[in-house]
Amino acid sequence: MQLSTLEKLNEARTARRAAVVVNDLSSGRAEAFIEGEPFPAEWDAAISETLRSARPALATVNERSLFLNVYLPPPRIVVVGAVHISQALARLAPIAGFDLTIIDPRTAFATVERFQGIELLADWAEDVLPTRPLDRYTALAAVTHDPKIDDYPIRAALDAGCFYVGALGSRKTHAARVERLRAAGVPEEAIGRIRAPIGLNIGAASPAEIAVAVLAEIIGAFRHRDRGEQERVA
Repeated sequence: MQLSTLEKLNEARTARRAAVVVNDLSSGRAEAFIEGEPFPAEWDAAISETLRSARPALATVNERSLFLNVYLPPPRIVVVGAVHISQALARLAPIAGFDLTIIDPRTAFATVERFQGIELLADWAEDVLPTRPLDRYTALAAVTHDPKIDDYPIRAALDAGCFYVGALGSRKTHAARVERLRAAGVPEEAIGRIRAPIGLNIGAASPAEIAVAVLAEIIGAFRHRDRGEQERVA
């Protein structure tokens, strides 16, 4: 790999943005492009499709055979709430390949003793997220039941286009949450992206079982995020 291509990929990884390397199979030339930047017009459709599918692809453009390889930022999970479910998620997420961060301003819960080896931010999401922004490769799970703690990061996750936004709570709790979000001006389409009740319906009862259900739902959302985007467009 050429040094310029490697530098471009490192730039994308640092910025948590996807990148595509277009390899011209006839000339051996390779060129990297970062998501969000303008692409050459002749390659735009092929690059955009590769980014959308997040899968390597072969393409023929103007009688040139191309191989497009895609590089995605490492997926991560941000959990709002240092509760028992979060403790189980903190153990499971790395096994599934997700980095995990926990945010909770309640210092009685957000302790190093309860979350050893996990990135733990004992602060309000309003203070954390401006300097550690969410993105399309982040899943957000809000699990405190407390509107003062949950609502802001949920709105931030919807604004950032996180591939998964889940919120713990009963249907009654979520109905109240929806009313608050509507009153705050959040569009119906965005509100409809919130997974609530959170987690796959596997009959989970214990915190560990709920964590398994949430992680499974996050994995499904990540693997099928292109399908979700297509459905929203339709």
